[in-house]
Amino acid sequence: MIARDEGNGQKTVRCAIYTRKSTEEGLEMQFNSLDAQREAAEAYIASQRAEGWRCLPDRYDDGGFSGGNMDRPALKRLLLDIETGRIDTVVVYKVDRLSRSLLDFSQLVGLFDRQNVSFVSVTQQFNTTTSMGRLTLNILLSFAQFEREIIGERIRDKVAAAKKKGKHTGGPPILGYDIDTPNRRLVVNPAEADLVRRIFRLFLQLGSGMKVAKALNAQGFRTKAWTTRSGKVRPGQPWDKIAVNRVLNNVKYVGQVSHKGKLYDGEHEAIIDRRTWDRAQAILATNYSARAAHSRRKTPALLGGLIRCGTCGKAMGVTFTRRRGKGYRYYLCGTAAKQGYDQCPVRSVAAGEVERAVFEQLRGVFRSPDVVARTLRAVEVEAGWGPGNGPAPTEAEVVAALRQIDPLWESLFPAEQERIARLLVERVVVSPDGLEVRLRAEGLRSLAAEMAGPARLEAEAKEVLV
Repeated sequence: MIARDEGNGQKTVRCAIYTRKSTEEGLEMQFNSLDAQREAAEAYIASQRAEGWRCLPDRYDDGGFSGGNMDRPALKRLLLDIETGRIDTVVVYKVDRLSRSLLDFSQLVGLFDRQNVSFVSVTQQFNTTTSMGRLTLNILLSFAQFEREIIGERIRDKVAAAKKKGKHTGGPPILGYDIDTPNRRLVVNPAEADLVRRIFRLFLQLGSGMKVAKALNAQGFRTKAWTTRSGKVRPGQPWDKIAVNRVLNNVKYVGQVSHKGKLYDGEHEAIIDRRTWDRAQAILATNYSARAAHSRRKTPALLGGLIRCGTCGKAMGVTFTRRRGKGYRYYLCGTAAKQGYDQCPVRSVAAGEVERAVFEQLRGVFRSPDVVARTLRAVEVEAGWGPGNGPAPTEAEVVAALRQIDPLWESLFPAEQERIARLLVERVVVSPDGLEVRLRAEGLRSLAAEMAGPARLEAEAKEVLV
């Protein structure tokens, strides 16, 4: 245990008490569970006063937070104070107050060890300064995690049983229904139910989730607005095809509930009749098959993951279309794909054209003497060329190495072209008035070294043969 010498010969051990309660129930009481935990810890610290133990005044109380993760405000403050050297010992009432996860707790113990901080459990009477204490700690924590998993299984079994009976088992309300919380039931919201029926009618007419979303937005409709239990208002949002498809795929609208792929009759009233539902599902299945067929086509995406829309900042994904028997590739803005072409001025760009433009810029880099000179100096440093490591490549050798790529490009496999592009390009930004290519300096240096290395070995071999 680490102690602090106050200069009077007394070794002081600075003790921080951490308390936690999983729920907020009872915390409003004058003397609650957190107070009881702290009182027991203070008494234990007082019993060790002869050893120099002193209780720090700071309170580290997490009320209403689960021990299944470390996303807790008081715990974060505790860890910060440990890292800044303000604490020698952490005292808790029981081990599972600090964590119920074996993985999380092992990380905490690792932090304690690095900071020379010990850990003490009042009721279990051990600390981590001894090997026996560590063994006991791991055993107890294993049981705590086992208990948590058992509780989780019970909750899952309870949810499954409730769904089999058609009951509402939680979650935010969906469009068309309000929640009767005491009876755990969904009750129809008449105005919203009319909107749900409108969505299905539009989809049967238009056959496209995006077209339905545009029609709803044009008519001034928004997604469901609701209020959380804490009183926070979640306002309705403009529709997009994802929100529309979420409605079209929800079996609750035909009076059913789903659990692990099985359907059960719900206690709530249906909003959509079975015939309308089946027709909508048939269209969705057809649309899905068409999209899957497109995605299965070999559609190279040289700039996939690198190209972004300069207007909205969204990634641009590759898409494929066919006109008059000929296939075309495009990079499509994420906003345009989700909300419609009229929502983004960039929309899409021809994949072949933008890829050629990017590589032309790379060719300019390969042919630039200034860039080559800077690359040469960087390669000398990174590769460690110099006395004892062989002669450094000349500028002419690096120029030759980089220029090898130019005539070879068209004959490279697409995977190799993509590898080089990803090595050299950090980001491609497409805007309505142009194209910006941001290079990755480290990638250029790596490629120069990669190309120059084999050339130098070949030249040295020829000299030996001569």
